[in-house]
Amino acid sequence: MKIPSEFDEIRPYEPEELPAVYERLLADDGFRKVIASLYPNVPFEKVAQILFQCKDSITFQKTFAYPFLENLLKGMGCGCEMDSENIDVTKRYTFISNHRDIILDSAFLAKLLLDAGFSTTVEIAIGDNLLARQWINDLVRTCKAFIVQRSLSPREFLISSKRMSEYMHFVVNAKHENIWIAQREGRAKDSNDLTQPSILKMMCMGGEGSLKQRLKDLHLCPLTISYEYDPCDYLKAKEFQLKRDTDYKKTKDEDVLNMRIGIFGQKGHVHYHCAPCIDEWIDTLPDDMPKGEFFDIVADHISKEIHRNYMIYPCNRIALDMLEGTTNGGYTDDEKAKFESYLETQLAKIDIENADKPFLRERILTMYANPLRNYDAARKE
Repeated sequence: MKIPSEFDEIRPYEPEELPAVYERLLADDGFRKVIASLYPNVPFEKVAQILFQCKDSITFQKTFAYPFLENLLKGMGCGCEMDSENIDVTKRYTFISNHRDIILDSAFLAKLLLDAGFSTTVEIAIGDNLLARQWINDLVRTCKAFIVQRSLSPREFLISSKRMSEYMHFVVNAKHENIWIAQREGRAKDSNDLTQPSILKMMCMGGEGSLKQRLKDLHLCPLTISYEYDPCDYLKAKEFQLKRDTDYKKTKDEDVLNMRIGIFGQKGHVHYHCAPCIDEWIDTLPDDMPKGEFFDIVADHISKEIHRNYMIYPCNRIALDMLEGTTNGGYTDDEKAKFESYLETQLAKIDIENADKPFLRERILTMYANPLRNYDAARKE
């Protein structure tokens, strides 16, 4: 299929581009170090040989990404599954989800879609602020990522947003691929997962017809991601204090650290849950609804679909009780002792001067309590 040249700057690599990309990757010291750590007993030349046998991105994912993720999950040993009862493996969707981990949110989804019987994986929206190295850029675009351009002037941002929207419509309706995109820009550091209407506005800059039709053309599927533990929780808490006390701005090296800790840190049990595609629900909305109201109502619906499908773990209940001084239960004394020990371990990792331990403790507890708060609120409606 011929991909319009207007998308060249942001789209994943096409099969004919991959040999040159592989050459760049194999020549890069950063990528070579990653390969050496992942495959310590495999000669580099053998890895290179297998790499060049991957003629397209889906083959690369099945050959390298899928077994890596399987081994990663085995090391966690707590299970990972997706409830896909509400979706059809013969159709294509734009999965819009809460965002916990920079890399694994979409990587696990790609694996789980294959496990569910999909013939393809998912194209991934990723911010260019995370592409701190050329080899990272090459690797993610080989893994079917498309680039969300940030740090632009208002005019450039408008042009870039329209192009990305048009590309998303092209992906679903012409390439017949799935898409993953977060419900908001960046991770929700406090786990209060709310959909930004601006994400939906961007989606409607492309496509044709009414706002309702443009969203329906993307077949939005709210996706809930539940990690029992977030290995980056202490890094997020640290960022909260630095932003409170200084004019802190995260560096690209810190993004790389978050990616590494997120990938290799312990996450406990992992659960994905697909809500029904919202196409039919959109049809129930009035055709003459004002734009602002339309985007707010759709964003709220997506948020609540995500909230009602969290998997609630003992740590969520313990954190909420610890924050609010309650004893609602739903966990054992051993589970509470385990979480309290975990909390102290994570707090001890925060390496800043004048660490405000009560504040940092409250921030981490809030990260674990907010999913339960939102779950309870959504289930009561």
